[in-house]
Amino acid sequence: MTSKSKNFAAIGVAGYIAPRHLMAIQDTGNRLIAATDINDSVGILDRYTQDVRFFTEIERFDRHLEKLRHLSEEERVHYVSIMTPNYLHDAHCRLALRVGATAICEKPLVINPWNLDQLARVEEEYQGKINTILQLRVHPALVALKEKLDANKSGKQHDVLLSYVTSRGPWYHTSWKGFPEKSGGVATNIGIHFFDMLQWLFGKPGLLKLHRSTPKSMSGFVEFERAHVRWFLSVDENDLPIAIEPGKPKTYRSITVDSDEIEFSGGFTDLHTRVYERTLAGNGFGLDDARASIELAYNIRNTPLTSIDDLAHPFLKK
Repeated sequence: MTSKSKNFAAIGVAGYIAPRHLMAIQDTGNRLIAATDINDSVGILDRYTQDVRFFTEIERFDRHLEKLRHLSEEERVHYVSIMTPNYLHDAHCRLALRVGATAICEKPLVINPWNLDQLARVEEEYQGKINTILQLRVHPALVALKEKLDANKSGKQHDVLLSYVTSRGPWYHTSWKGFPEKSGGVATNIGIHFFDMLQWLFGKPGLLKLHRSTPKSMSGFVEFERAHVRWFLSVDENDLPIAIEPGKPKTYRSITVDSDEIEFSGGFTDLHTRVYERTLAGNGFGLDDARASIELAYNIRNTPLTSIDDLAHPFLKK
């Protein structure tokens, strides 16, 4: 390890989003020294490093990190990257702080708002820090949009239309993602980044309406301080509004502000690296940054359904 590089450990290294974290660790000049996953299909590790201790039992991984904690500064783990199922994030953040490391946790940080209060107590107890991945806040197109909105002092209430359809097969609903108590459902599992983006851009939410809520899709209306937002989220291929070319991802992502399309479909491959750079510099997204979107997603999940009205997303009026 060089004088500037840090030692990382990773939990959930066989998961879907793991490659983004592994690339971020490498691209920021740091070293992965330990990893764990209940599945042993982790050949992807060889793409980044072959000098890493791997465990399929979290208990043995925990013990290994605890041993390293008592060694020299060059040998201990400084950061733990967490990319496990949503309902395990809380416990794995606690593990990271307990072994003297800083946590970098995939979204959503937790499913329910009150878990943040408990994690704040854990931070205080161990004098540690829990960070999360709010990558849309570093997307160049959205950063430019925020600068434009912040410069506008007219007090105008913007009209926003958010549409996100990302087709998922039967595996999605069989896995932990298909169980709301483990994933938070559509609003939290695929919506959390967008709800964070919306409150970051347009301020605190007020009036909520929920026009659709199914295991595959949700849609509603949120009145923010600076915008009226009609939103639609789905993992159902049948909700795709356009034909997708063969071989292309079956995904549709669109946000319009006052009828102007904001193009942000590209530029996602290095966003985790940008968030890691911020975190390593001491400017990571912490509990307070994550709270607003977690509270909003929770409130949406618990809002009673209402009939389709003038505030409903256009996809519901077809």
